[in-house]
Amino acid sequence: MTAVWLYVRSLAWRSLLQGKAGIGDVFFTVNEGYLLNNILPFRLGEIGRSFLLSAKTELSFWEVFSTIILERAIDVVMASSLLLITVPFVLGGEWANRAAVAAIVFVIASLLLFYLAARHHELLLEWFEKFTVRYPTVNRFGRTHLPLFFKGLSVLTQPAQFMRSIGLFLLNWIVAILQYYCLMLAFFPDGRILWAGFSLGVTALGIAVPSSPGAVGVWELSAVAALSAFDLDPSTALAYALTAHIFNFIVTGLIGSYGFAQEGETLAGLYNRIRRLPERDASKT
Repeated sequence: MTAVWLYVRSLAWRSLLQGKAGIGDVFFTVNEGYLLNNILPFRLGEIGRSFLLSAKTELSFWEVFSTIILERAIDVVMASSLLLITVPFVLGGEWANRAAVAAIVFVIASLLLFYLAARHHELLLEWFEKFTVRYPTVNRFGRTHLPLFFKGLSVLTQPAQFMRSIGLFLLNWIVAILQYYCLMLAFFPDGRILWAGFSLGVTALGIAVPSSPGAVGVWELSAVAALSAFDLDPSTALAYALTAHIFNFIVTGLIGSYGFAQEGETLAGLYNRIRRLPERDASKT
């Protein structure tokens, strides 16, 4: 079921990209990004993912990167909404309710700002030119890359396309809940889908802030803390969390490694090519 989740996730991201990349390229790039996140701290795999897809397509790094920011914002809204739905059924979950509301308000406000930026990007670029004219390096960098970043946000100005993306992300989260519920039954035969949904929401918010490689430790702590709300055995909950996390590592690692091998890519080569990114992106403007 993990492969299904990864495929739907690829469809959702491709929708944010407005279909400007093939599903095969997007699918392998998603897994390559997860592989990089598993070995690098602070979600640096997202930067690698932006570069990898831009290298396979006519898309620029900044155009891809802006869609990843949108993707993460949508994930926070989905996780927070999941908490709002499940927390009334969880004893003593008022803290999660408040956290979910705050997260949704923050992300929706951010998306609104992104929408305004995409809608009025020409005006923003004019302001940028005006206020950075005394700083040639900053001015030159902005003139080259900001238009590409705003181009990636343009999906926000297309309601039908954006709602299609939201629908695919919703489907992706439904698949994730079913995936964790099925695995949970192996550790808690009397498990309920409520447990899987609530723990997924807490875990997703717990790892939203970039941390250790692969969110090791943070993921497990969040999952065990969420399941403790149902008075489940902590050691069994930890075993479940470790199994789920390791399984995701294995699946994304294998697919990501295959993608790297097919493309003849290495970490050292990726690093050197990212260093040359400014010149490469300039040629795509």
